[in-house]
Amino acid sequence: MQVSDKEALVHTHLPMVKRIAYHMMTRLPACVEVDDLIQAGLMGLLDAVDRFNSEQGAHFETYATQRIRGAMLDELRDADWATRNVRRAGRQIENTINVLQQRHHRQPSEQEIADEMGLDIQAYFELLNDARGSQLVYYEDLHSADGDDFLERFADARNQAPFDILASRHFKGALAKAVGILPEREKQLMGMYYEQDMNFKEIGAVLGVSESRVCQLHGQAIARLRGRLHEWSSSVE
Repeated sequence: MQVSDKEALVHTHLPMVKRIAYHMMTRLPACVEVDDLIQAGLMGLLDAVDRFNSEQGAHFETYATQRIRGAMLDELRDADWATRNVRRAGRQIENTINVLQQRHHRQPSEQEIADEMGLDIQAYFELLNDARGSQLVYYEDLHSADGDDFLERFADARNQAPFDILASRHFKGALAKAVGILPEREKQLMGMYYEQDMNFKEIGAVLGVSESRVCQLHGQAIARLRGRLHEWSSSVE
C-alpha cells in the first residue's frame, strides 16, 4: 500500500476513533480521560493501516474497528481503571440489594437500599456514580470458593472457548429473566441502551431525567443483574 493511501485511510477513519472512544466512555468511570482512549485508538488505527491486507477478504473498516477497540481496551487494562474502590462500591450496592430482595421477596427501592446501607439518598446516588464503571460479569466472579475455575470446569468436550459459555442460550436466558424482573424504568433504560443503542443523553430525554440520573439508574440496574447472575452461576456449579 502506498504511503499516500495509508494517510488517506487514517484521515478518513479518524472520526471513527472518536466515535468508539465516546461510546466506551458512557460505560467507564469519570476518572478515565477520553483523550487517553482516543490516543490509544489512533495507535490502533495506525497499526491497522500497517497490517491490513485486502487479499484476506476483510473490509478495512471492520478490521480497523477491531484493532481500535483492542488498543483502547489494552489502554484501560494498563491504566487499571477498574480500581478496587470502584469495584468495592459496586459490590457493596449489589450485596445490599441481594439482602433486601431475600428479605422482602421483591426488588428494593432506592430509599430502602440507602437506608440499609446507612446512607442518605444523596450519598447513595454518589456511590452509584462512583460505581458506574462496574461490569456485568467479572472474570473472578466465575471462580468457586475452593479456587476451581468455573470457565475451565464447564468448557465442554469440544473445547468450547470459555467466554462462549457466557454467550450460550443458558446464560442469555438467565440474563433475560433477570432483566424481566427489573423495576420498569430500569428495564426500559436497559432496552434503550443495549437494544436500541441509545446513549445516556437520549435516554434521559425519553425518561425526562438528567444524563447523570440515567447513569445512576444504569449502575443500579447492573447491580441488580449481577446479583441475579451470581445466583445463576452458583446454581450451575
